[in-house]
Amino acid sequence: MTLQQLNYAITIAEAGSINKAAEVLYVSQPSLTGSMQELEKETGFAIFRRSGRGVTLTPEGADFLLYARQVSNQFQELQDYLGKSKNRKKKFSVSTQHYSFAVKAFVELVKEYDTSRYEFAIMETKTKDVISDVANMKSEIGILYLSDFNRSALMKLLKNAGLKFFHIIDCRPYVYLWSGHPLAKKSSISFEELTDYPCLSFDQGDTASFYYAEEILGTEDYIRTIKANDRATMLNLMIGLNGYTLCSGIICEELNGSDYLAVPFDMDSVEADSNMEIGYIIRSNTVLSSIGELYIKKIKEYLGEIKKEVSS
Repeated sequence: MTLQQLNYAITIAEAGSINKAAEVLYVSQPSLTGSMQELEKETGFAIFRRSGRGVTLTPEGADFLLYARQVSNQFQELQDYLGKSKNRKKKFSVSTQHYSFAVKAFVELVKEYDTSRYEFAIMETKTKDVISDVANMKSEIGILYLSDFNRSALMKLLKNAGLKFFHIIDCRPYVYLWSGHPLAKKSSISFEELTDYPCLSFDQGDTASFYYAEEILGTEDYIRTIKANDRATMLNLMIGLNGYTLCSGIICEELNGSDYLAVPFDMDSVEADSNMEIGYIIRSNTVLSSIGELYIKKIKEYLGEIKKEVSS
C-alpha cells in the first residue's frame, strides 16, 4: 500500500468516476483501475462499488477513506513542516447550516489569503450533510446549533460519528421577515400573530427528522409551511408571500441586503424553551488547523461586533 494509491482512492471518491479521476490525476484509466485493483486485493475488500453511472464507496471503503484522508493530510502537513511544499495550495473546507455570519467570516478569511495559492470551499447544506461532511473529512469544520429539543439526539449522532461540539454563542429566538411585512414594526411577535403567514424552513431531504430542522420550535403546529433549499429562495419567499422563519437574530446586511430584519420572538407565547446554542464541530481525534483556527476567530470577532451594535 502506497501513499500514491491512497491519493488515487481519495480522488476517485471525490470525482465519483474513475475516468474523471484519471483526468484530474493525469494518469491513464487502465493504470488507475489496475492500481485500485491492487489496493483492494491488499485490503481484502472492495473499496468501490462500480456501475454504469460511476463508482460509489462500499461501507468498508467509506471507513477506509477516513483513514486514507488522515494519512494523506498528515503527510502534507509533514511536508509543510519540512519546507518541501512551498507551492502547495492551502486547503480548507467548511460545511454549515444556513447562517450568513458563517459566510461572512469565510469571506473575511479568504481576504487574508488573496495573495496566496489556496483551494477553499464553503457549503451551506442540510444538517445531516454538515455532520457527514465533517465525519468523512470532506470539511474540517461544521457549523450547527443545539437546543433543549435536539441536543440529546444530535449529541448522540455526533458521538457515533466521532465528532465533538464546541460552543460559540447562545441566542434567543427572533422572527426573521422582510421590512415590508405587516408585523415588521412590532417590538416583539407572538406565535399566535404568525398564524396567518407561511412559515419558511430549509428542506432537510427525504430522511428529514425533527431533530435536523434548522429552525427552532420545529414541533409546533404551523398551519402554513413552505420549504426551500437555499437562502436566496427563502428571502424571495419572504417578500413574495410575507413568509417568515424563526432564527438566531444574527443577520448580515452586507450579504442579505437591508430589506430584511429580525424581530424578537415572544417566548411567553409558547411552552418550549427555544434557546439556541450555535457552535462548531470537528473530528474528535483532531485539532484545528491554523486556517481553521483563523476561521473560528473570524466568526467570534464578527459575532462580537454584532453584540456591541445590539447593546449600543
